[in-house]
Amino acid sequence: MDETDAPDIEPADPSDRRDQVESFARGLAVLRAFGPGRRALTLTDIAKITGQQRSTSRRFLLTLCALGYAVQEGRLFSLTPRVLELGYSYLSSLGFPALIQPHLAGLTRLLGESSSAAVLDGAEIVYIARSAAPQRLMSVTLGVGSRLPAYATSMGQALLGQLSDAQINTYLATITFERFTARTVTNPASLQAKLLDIREHGFAIADQELEVGLRSIAIAVAASGTAPAFAINVATNVARVSRADIEQRILPALRAAAAACRETVQMMP
Repeated sequence: MDETDAPDIEPADPSDRRDQVESFARGLAVLRAFGPGRRALTLTDIAKITGQQRSTSRRFLLTLCALGYAVQEGRLFSLTPRVLELGYSYLSSLGFPALIQPHLAGLTRLLGESSSAAVLDGAEIVYIARSAAPQRLMSVTLGVGSRLPAYATSMGQALLGQLSDAQINTYLATITFERFTARTVTNPASLQAKLLDIREHGFAIADQELEVGLRSIAIAVAASGTAPAFAINVATNVARVSRADIEQRILPALRAAAAACRETVQMMP
């Protein structure tokens, strides 16, 4: 009997280094070195970001180039659109982002504001669906696969608020806070109090905590069947939409959309 015929075994402990492939982890670190503001990097840049030897980073980069996931132009390396295949594998396995997209598009048509959906991945949120309004709200371009720190975003806070007290304590003990604006909540006790308030009221508002001028509101949708917990939000500009307008006009529409998304995912096989 070969390995393909062998029965399934008990799941291994992911923290057991004996079951880990260190070279694979180093290769993923090279991929993660690229990001906002780091579209093209030199070998020296990548070695510094990953903490690897230049020779190690070089082998991984050349492998990525050979496989079509990266290209080299002179001294600079950059990723190719083919890396989207990696993220698409995850999104396609979820199944539901395409199903909730019409609800996000409906929110945008109704309110004239951008709406998005995201899941929690460790200390960050990952965008899984988005309906952008014509006006641009943020200095960075957001799209499916974009990642942002959970503590500074409305969707992240909405999802964190659904965690148990023990899970929230673990999260607060392990993250590193970065102050993006004067309004960013970087005190663990203050963030914990805000998450408890979000849990009680059922929605989260991030008021210029990630970027000056950006105010967003989000609601979490609990996990159902094969669909994980996710959040949907509406993002606005403070110059156009007041805090009162957020709660009086946008919140009811967002609640209706969240209910529609919940009903949609519950009907998934």
